[in-house]
Amino acid sequence: MTYPDTFYARTAATTKGRLPLQGRSEVDVCIVGGGLAGLTCAYELAQARRSVIVLEAEAVGWGASGRNGGFVGPGYARSHASIASAIGEAKARELYGLSIEGMRIVSDNIRELDIGSADPRPGKIGVVRYDSGDSLKRARDRLAEDHGHGVDFWPTEQVRDVLRSSKYHQALFDPHSFHIHPLNYARALADAIEMRGGRIVEGSRVVSAELAGPQKRLVTASGEVRARQVVFACGGYTDTIVPKLRASQLPIATYVLTTEAAPELIGKAVATRAAVSDDRRAGDYYRLIDGGQRLLWGGRITTRTSEPHDLAALLRRTMISTYPELEGLKVEIAWSGLMSYARHLMPQIGQLSPHVWHCLGFGGHGLNTTAIGGRVVAEGILQTSDRHRLFAPFGLVWNGGVFGTVAVQATYWRYQMMDWLRER
Repeated sequence: MTYPDTFYARTAATTKGRLPLQGRSEVDVCIVGGGLAGLTCAYELAQARRSVIVLEAEAVGWGASGRNGGFVGPGYARSHASIASAIGEAKARELYGLSIEGMRIVSDNIRELDIGSADPRPGKIGVVRYDSGDSLKRARDRLAEDHGHGVDFWPTEQVRDVLRSSKYHQALFDPHSFHIHPLNYARALADAIEMRGGRIVEGSRVVSAELAGPQKRLVTASGEVRARQVVFACGGYTDTIVPKLRASQLPIATYVLTTEAAPELIGKAVATRAAVSDDRRAGDYYRLIDGGQRLLWGGRITTRTSEPHDLAALLRRTMISTYPELEGLKVEIAWSGLMSYARHLMPQIGQLSPHVWHCLGFGGHGLNTTAIGGRVVAEGILQTSDRHRLFAPFGLVWNGGVFGTVAVQATYWRYQMMDWLRER
């Protein structure tokens, strides 16, 4: 088992590794990418007694699926209003309903597979950094009326009783959302796939793919797979094997740190075990981990794919600006990871060509969308539903190349400036 040095890797419940692909294999479905989208799809197919193999270039959950903040809740990176303006209110509501189902998929899997190592903890606080009580109340009412999803409005006084920062105003508290140890969840899901007859191979990067014709062929350094259906679920580490997929993705880096164990000091600032995020485009997200002993803090995005040498210091400054009382809190470890974004900020789920599927673009959404993405693709393969078509309006749009990368970074800086001005 070889992973980047993260809190999750250091606290992985198991150390089981998997061998690379050897020789030739024939299956119903080959899934490229052992992140949570690919694993969920494989699990759904294995439960339906389809023969399935997952080809993972590194290790299960090696990418963003095993390095993220661990938040599981409804919604998308793109706002509901923006989605509705693009596809209409009725379809937007259906998509939001899928995002709620995705949250429940993760919860159900943890319960049914008894994944105690995922350490699920209830609750998420979505806080605003400027006075916005009326808009939050409208959002609360819409969730209840349209989806039966009850959340609580918290006035500023209630927020600051548990998040002791003058930066914060009102919030919505979602008791149905939760947070987990994502790498342990991914690795346990992989075990469950194998128990149901599926295969997972690691260290097996696809070097060529023949996708025309009734039987597809995928080749690695030491073997090949013949399959009737193929699913590409590679995320922010998508390479050029299928140029159209790579050209639709913007790999965006995000950053996370965990602190030393200092529960008394941390408790003076953050007096809740719920997960927390703010309303900015690339805002802060954080939660207590390790039984409340440590603080996990994430935030910032950039189009640079290399890790900044002063990563820990960059994140720590943001943490201290929010909670000055944590000035004495030391950083134990910091890491980065690449998320997969599309220009339209929605997941990209559907068919590239007959029997060739794509399921990627989950950056900024939370773990719920990887789960529902994997499920609807599995349903499409099994021909039990065509719900994947709900994502069709948000297809494989060109990422803009180098100009797209520059535009994304410039947009992020613009949002940062707007947030700064709004908070003044």
